[in-house]
Amino acid sequence: MNFLAHAYLSFDHPKVLLGNFIGDFVRGNLKEQFDPGIALGIHLHREIDHFTDTHPVVKEAQKMLKPTYKRYSLVITDVYFDYFLSKYWNEYDDRSIQEFSQQVYAIIDKNKEKLPKSFLQLFHHMKKGDWLVAYGTMDGMKSTLTGISKLTTFDSKMGSAHLFLQQHEKALKGYFDRFFPDLITFSKYKLEELRKEYDSL
Repeated sequence: MNFLAHAYLSFDHPKVLLGNFIGDFVRGNLKEQFDPGIALGIHLHREIDHFTDTHPVVKEAQKMLKPTYKRYSLVITDVYFDYFLSKYWNEYDDRSIQEFSQQVYAIIDKNKEKLPKSFLQLFHHMKKGDWLVAYGTMDGMKSTLTGISKLTTFDSKMGSAHLFLQQHEKALKGYFDRFFPDLITFSKYKLEELRKEYDSL
């Protein structure tokens, strides 16, 4: 659910961006279904997710959430990290978050025929609500987390997770600041490694 991070960690490669965005919406043999650059992006998306899920700092952050949110702690942590990336965007990129978000939406609009319908249904709402920018506001967090909570099978309590963020923002920002530089370094390395495998870009 951390679309902004996946967009940023595509490092301005349009095809990688497309794959990085749809990583949770596709199954099967990637090389048979997609252009090599998009398949690379899907692969990168999954490597980023695995790195995040197993990182010790992320696990520390989840310990704060688990007493209340249990199995949903990982999803909520991902959303929180997009909040901090959007809110403090100017620490990571020379473009404004507004400019970056419009560039992302334009790339997706230009390549809709290559993307799964299930993703495009979500993208319609993403673009309309400018999610990548809205992530950096508390109202955006409330809307995002409430929306995800409606998709859960069990009582996730995610509808109140924006309040937890408000109460513990300083501590959670500390976890983000420790983790995200590691994720950037890993993602750059993995992208170069995958480029050799896919012989693209």
